[in-house]
Amino acid sequence: MNNITVYTTTQCPYCVMMKNFLVDKNIEFTEVNVEKDPQSMQRVVQTTGQMGVPQTEINGKWVLGFDPNKIMDALKK
Repeated sequence: MNNITVYTTTQCPYCVMMKNFLVDKNIEFTEVNVEKDPQSMQRVVQTTGQMGVPQTEINGKWVLGFDPNKIMDALKK
């Protein structure tokens, strides 16, 4: 079982693309909207050093932006 969290904002088109990609692949994930949960964004920035979204945490590994190849690679490990 993979542990996947996607950190998003409301107006982010790449966040929608990421969520749609995971849904299309039948990959379960948890979404955290950082506009509604600013403390989560602080934790993400402290962990990754990146402000952008989407950021996806897969089993402790981070993928910045909408990058299907990196997502699938992280899921294989």
